[in-house]
Amino acid sequence: MARKCTICGKGPSVGNNVSHANNKTRRRWLPNLQQVRARVKGAVRHIRVCTRCIRSGKVEKVA
Repeated sequence: MARKCTICGKGPSVGNNVSHANNKTRRRWLPNLQQVRARVKGAVRHIRVCTRCIRSGKVEKVA
């Protein structure tokens, strides 16, 4: 399963770790994804969404 938000499509971003000696190695920043039960097109499904989509109300959570 991809590390992508199913609502907004946010995925990993890439960059460098930079040491004190200015050595650079590649690294990834992963989005804060949570698996929630949500209503999608009238059906209840488990989807992986980022916390920003949950907080902004783009996801209709089901208890």
